[in-house]
Amino acid sequence: MEKVRWGGTCELFANKLNYYENPIDPPLTTKEEVKKLWVVVPQNQKNISYKGKIVFADEKHCFYQFTMQRTMTSNNKIQLIDGVMEIKLNNKNLLTYFKQWRFTKEI
Repeated sequence: MEKVRWGGTCELFANKLNYYENPIDPPLTTKEEVKKLWVVVPQNQKNISYKGKIVFADEKHCFYQFTMQRTMTSNNKIQLIDGVMEIKLNNKNLLTYFKQWRFTKEI
């Protein structure tokens, strides 16, 4: 299994946060929980393309609309995803809140 390299991404997270991968599930509350969630990404998806734009932002709060396409490795089906992320930062500009709403369609 390939080791996941987090680079700078997780360094942008506060140690304590509310991270909603799914808006109706309880949030993950630590950076370590998010890393455990993300460890499967390189194993279950490939050919990821992504684009987005900021819909609203001030100094500590942002809404970001995104679209992406990915291939699921388990069945080689292509998924199109359209979604919105809400992101909040603390005084050190670290992520303390992440919530996304997304719609997925297989093509």
